[in-house]
Amino acid sequence: MDEALRVGIAIYNDGHYHAAHDAWEAPWLSLESGTDDESLLHGLIQFTAAVYHATERNWDGCVGLAESATEYLDGLPGEYRGVDLESVRRELTALASDPEAIERRRPARIAHAGETPSLGSLSVSETATAARVLADEFGYDPARLERLAEYALADLEAGRDDSRFITLLFDFVREDAHRGIVYQRLSGHVDRRKSKEEDVEGLF
Repeated sequence: MDEALRVGIAIYNDGHYHAAHDAWEAPWLSLESGTDDESLLHGLIQFTAAVYHATERNWDGCVGLAESATEYLDGLPGEYRGVDLESVRRELTALASDPEAIERRRPARIAHAGETPSLGSLSVSETATAARVLADEFGYDPARLERLAEYALADLEAGRDDSRFITLLFDFVREDAHRGIVYQRLSGHVDRRKSKEEDVEGLF
């Protein structure tokens, strides 16, 4: 859960408000309803949804989600699992009272473990998770991104710090303006490595 929590926060902090919940949904669905962990993820999912609706000018949807997110987070301490919930609650109060404020300022970022995670601060493993989420969000082939993540993690385990797959993984997640170009490049590399693996398998 901890990795998914951090990845979702980083995705949110970088402005991908709609995509953030995808990092949390699987662990949230596996938790028993009403537990502190379930309430945390449920509240954060509704919080990011409230922010997303505000950016889409769906004021009523924003207010409703901000109010229900507050209810889920009520009862949790000011910091839980490293998440600064006090700042989240303040933002929820502001959204519920004036959702149009989102047009005058950027929504508050989420702090975790004393820092404000961004996509640029994630580890290779965390970046692999973020890549899967962003592939789904932006309509890229998830199977190809899954392969890229597998190759990057295998190279990391083998100590190949100069791996092109690790570099491409980071670039896909971090380079918003060039994600399409990066995807074309990584597709070629992934397809070539997959083809080599299939050639080797065909020998036996």
